[in-house]
Amino acid sequence: RSRIMNLKSNNMLRLNVLTGAVSASKLSKMTPEEMASVEMKALRDKFVKEGIEDSQLAVVEGTQTDLLKCGKCHKRNCTYNQLQTRSADEPMTTFVLCNECGHRWKFC
Repeated sequence: RSRIMNLKSNNMLRLNVLTGAVSASKLSKMTPEEMASVEMKALRDKFVKEGIEDSQLAVVEGTQTDLLKCGKCHKRNCTYNQLQTRSADEPMTTFVLCNECGHRWKFC
């Protein structure tokens, strides 16, 4: 199903199949990523870069501290956030990120 859709939407792939540049056996083994058009590949790359940037934002968010010590590298360069993850009468959970080695842990 994805091959038919890719052949319909990707003019370059369709032309390569018709001219023999891409054989039928190679087409049958191609992944959807390999069959994607240049525009689709650029869009996917953009989404991957945005995802990486979003995941790296956690490093700069939070409160910087030297009061907490990483159990992995034993450095005191950490960032922490506190969130109420349980009921209101329970203490807040502290999420800690070591800025040196990337180790994460939590405590109440």
